Amino acid sequence: MDKRSLEENFFKFLMIASTALIVAVLSMILLTIIIKGLPHLSWAMFTQTPKTCYYLGKEGGILNSILGSLYLTGGATILAFLLSLPITLYLNVYAKKGSKLAYFTRFTFDVLWGIPSIVYGAFGFTLMLVLGLKCSLLAGMLTVAFLILPIMTRSMDEVIRMVPQPLMDASYALGATRFETAFKVVVRQSLPGISTAVLIAFGRGIGDAASLIFTAGFTDSLPTSLFSPVATLPLTIFFQFSSPIPAVQGRAYAAALILTIIILSISIISRLMTKKFTRHIVR
Repeated sequence: MDKRSLEENFFKFLMIASTALIVAVLSMILLTIIIKGLPHLSWAMFTQTPKTCYYLGKEGGILNSILGSLYLTGGATILAFLLSLPITLYLNVYAKKGSKLAYFTRFTFDVLWGIPSIVYGAFGFTLMLVLGLKCSLLAGMLTVAFLILPIMTRSMDEVIRMVPQPLMDASYALGATRFETAFKVVVRQSLPGISTAVLIAFGRGIGDAASLIFTAGFTDSLPTSLFSPVATLPLTIFFQFSSPIPAVQGRAYAAALILTIIILSISIISRLMTKKFTRHIVR
């Protein structure tokens, strides 16, 4: 066997081994959550808020955390999207090729993507002090929006950069303005990738805890306004794992299972939306 065949077989084995390792780790995580969480999963967890002494193993559920996570992350995703889409359209439609501003903007978002979420939490806490906000749904929403903004923006940017330039040139040749080209050609062509970027950012935000410790607060009640504190699934899991009571720790695994199901549902929805919007793509 020659040297090239040995190299090819070696790297093929390396790829297979790496894939098997990742699948094995993922399977172990899922099995652990399912085995330890499923026995403690009940209908009450989805339909009730925590009762008295719930964190001591008594009755109740985590409806406040489920809805709180959806409210907070949903609002943050909308805020991030309203900022991300104009930024990406400017970088790819309005900015000149080789623009230093576009390069610096992309570099900045790459750096922001790598910043730990606890730093965003500290920034959000500082912003709360400046704006005079208390720990609330609004403060958590703003913090998570800052957290997922670079993720959503760079994901959209990479997708929109794949739109064929001749397609945009044809739009200009037919008399379309940059604005019309951006929304009627570029966005339409990039819909599968844009929807995926939004759902990826949503999944990243709903699973984060560090950025919310100082900003969202925690409550056993459902949020009644933007200025009331809100419970989230990651913080619920963290607090329940901190308990020495086995029953409460089991509920933490059940809450982790619920969070995993939500994220899995997001992935499935992303796949379905990608198939739905793919018909708009020029191949």
